[in-house]
Amino acid sequence: MNKEEKHDLVLALTEQMNEFGNFYITDTSDLTVAKINDIRRKCFESDITMKVAKNSLIKKAMEAAGGDYTPIFDVLKGSSSILFSKSATAPAKLIKQLRKQGDKPVLKAAYIDSAIFIGDNQIDTLIKLKSKEQLIGEIIGLLQSPAKNVISALQSGGTIIAGVVKTLQERG
Repeated sequence: MNKEEKHDLVLALTEQMNEFGNFYITDTSDLTVAKINDIRRKCFESDITMKVAKNSLIKKAMEAAGGDYTPIFDVLKGSSSILFSKSATAPAKLIKQLRKQGDKPVLKAAYIDSAIFIGDNQIDTLIKLKSKEQLIGEIIGLLQSPAKNVISALQSGGTIIAGVVKTLQERG
């Protein structure tokens, strides 16, 4: 790979880091070409983009993307693949599914909306993450719940009061 190709790859990785906002770095070393192709196919089916790049180029892309990626730099050793996805949990779910068939890919690190997760032991945590939209929906639901309770109480109280007034008028 010549200097211009390396520059283009770093630029492409930087753009994807900024565009997706989520990425996972995995170890796929020692896998056969057939297994790598199978992983790529499953990534495509799950709307995940997979790139294989040298660690030094991944590091340069992170530096160019801005943000604080320094905790990730320590895991950039050996062979690395990078998975990009709009969904924060899709790559974790795919990795867990693939691990049922073998011991790789191994999660080195994940970057999810400025949060950094280091190590393969983070897979279950990443699978359970909720999206921003899910969290906002839950917050709105929690905020609406007390208002609905008050309105419901007022409506049922109004019915009771109207019934009492009607009964009193009929009596007298």
